[in-house]
Amino acid sequence: MRQNPERRAALLDAAIEVLAREGSRGLTLRAVDAEAGVPTGTSSNYFANRAQLLVQILHRTRERLTPDPADLTGPFDTKVLLRRLLERMRRERSVHTAMLELRLEATRRPELQEVLAGFQGAELEANITWHLEAGLPGDRQGVVLIYLAMLGLIVDDLTVPALLDSQPAPGIEGLIDTMVERLLPERPAD
Repeated sequence: MRQNPERRAALLDAAIEVLAREGSRGLTLRAVDAEAGVPTGTSSNYFANRAQLLVQILHRTRERLTPDPADLTGPFDTKVLLRRLLERMRRERSVHTAMLELRLEATRRPELQEVLAGFQGAELEANITWHLEAGLPGDRQGVVLIYLAMLGLIVDDLTVPALLDSQPAPGIEGLIDTMVERLLPERPAD
């Protein structure tokens, strides 16, 4: 297998675009080569098979979606952090769409399901730990609920944006504010 990290990243970025645009069935090594503008067969020098490509796409999506360290300096405000998450999603729509495709593909591939579950589980645990250590409001369960609520909001914003746009004022930002206020109260309920 080839080890050129820049070429690997470019191929994975091309694969993300193909996956987001064409879905899992359209993701082939040949399609990745075409998207990347490289000679046919190049991807097979970097990925032994499609299954390996899917796992590598998963890792590349995390690299591309990791927040800028400057966005993670205090003081922290959960509402602001979640708005930044939404902004990143909107800038990186194809990455999020590719992640949705990976989730769907994992329902048909037990080996990918296992990798995805481990990967997502570790990511969720890291987010919970960071949230609690940062001293943000809420407890472990509240952070999980915010994760699930934001995932639903992101899926709808990606797939049927008109649904959320049609909500009365204050719109999507207001929904984020309400989620935080209800799921991560400053003081626990009695």
